[in-house]
Amino acid sequence: MRTTRPGRAAAVLAATVLGLTAAACTAGRSEPGAGGPALGDQQTIQVWHGWSADHEVKGFEQAVDGFRRKHPNITVKVTGNQTDDQITNAIRGGGPPDVVASFTTDNLGQFCSSGAWQDLTPLLGRDGIDLNVFPKAVREYTQYKGKRCAMPLLADAYGLYYNKRLMKGHQPPRTMTELADLAKRLTVRNPDGTIKVAGFMPSVQYYEHTPQHVATQFGVRWLGDDGKAVFAKDPAWKAYLKWSKDLLDWYGYDNAKRFMRSMGQEFEASNPFQKEKVAMAIDGEWRTKFIEKEAPGLDYGTAPAPVSDDRAAQYGSGFVLGTIMGVPRGARHSAAAWAFVKYLTTDTQALVTLANALGNVPSTLPALSSPDLRLPAQFGTFLNVFRHPGTTTSPSTPNGGDYLVKLQQFVQEQWEPGKVKDLDEALRDLDAKVDESLRLAGG
Repeated sequence: MRTTRPGRAAAVLAATVLGLTAAACTAGRSEPGAGGPALGDQQTIQVWHGWSADHEVKGFEQAVDGFRRKHPNITVKVTGNQTDDQITNAIRGGGPPDVVASFTTDNLGQFCSSGAWQDLTPLLGRDGIDLNVFPKAVREYTQYKGKRCAMPLLADAYGLYYNKRLMKGHQPPRTMTELADLAKRLTVRNPDGTIKVAGFMPSVQYYEHTPQHVATQFGVRWLGDDGKAVFAKDPAWKAYLKWSKDLLDWYGYDNAKRFMRSMGQEFEASNPFQKEKVAMAIDGEWRTKFIEKEAPGLDYGTAPAPVSDDRAAQYGSGFVLGTIMGVPRGARHSAAAWAFVKYLTTDTQALVTLANALGNVPSTLPALSSPDLRLPAQFGTFLNVFRHPGTTTSPSTPNGGDYLVKLQQFVQEQWEPGKVKDLDEALRDLDAKVDESLRLAGG
């Protein structure tokens, strides 16, 4: 699946917040699972999702076929390549589809708190669905303050990819100190000192090397028990920032920027890991599918992402998030919509079909163990990270990923270029900005 990156989220966050607020006010009011035809009536439901590639669209249809066989009276019309903005506009306009799926897990707090997506908690209780079929981190990113307005539909787990040829016999690092040391050993420079091959690029401007995916391995906390930001209070943040800046400075900030400007596109065959310009990189499980299609001759391995030295016992854990699916407010076929959501997110065969087609992690424990999974050997790392009890996610807030956007901007625009003179003061200022934004959003 494709996640919304913090840099992209900054451009659309305000519009999304306003759209969801308006949606809560203008859309038709309906109780979850109620309204419209009964489940057994002849009817047509509209389902929107964000996948667009041919193999993704085909895989989704294959998974839906199981629902069609189970409910022959329900015609399912599927529309792909739909964004959160399109979904929000449809809800606001009073004509939403019956089922929606979003890649932007960070927006769940907005979906739930605004009422734009219906609370499914009563239906889960009514139908006796045991939420323990989902790992703890997954249960966390599908609810906000006790309101579960979404169900998980596949997941992303992050780990370390390494090029076996470029590793020169070295084993994948388990700690951040080992990662930095090995990155230096594996880096190859041109005669003028510029980077020819990077052992590991620590900048947040390198694709998936965002704080969400890397700082997590230092055991950072995002928000305190009071819901306020703790960037200045949690020492793990300073440890992460110092580690990444030290390695970036070893490369040379200008050198690193020049190297990153020369890189190919993340989701194209020119990706630098696939072109053997990077020896190690943190990425999601979907990269295995891209390598299979775009660089089939690449000799690579995967391992859990390294952890900070003081958390060596947590090696094997990582960061997860994933696609979420729900029933928007104003859905005209709520009973059938809930039946569809329940089927696609809890049926083992449906999830296995999707996982095999899309190259994502199936989001229930039974699906994880299915003998029908047909995924490359390197994929096993991500299944293990996903089920690890120490694996975490980032918290939902009423203004979506705004705190992630502000952190990303701070690291990219101030910390990495060396503009921060007093880190403690800068982090206190970041906390204040995040807290004020949360206050305005009702957090």
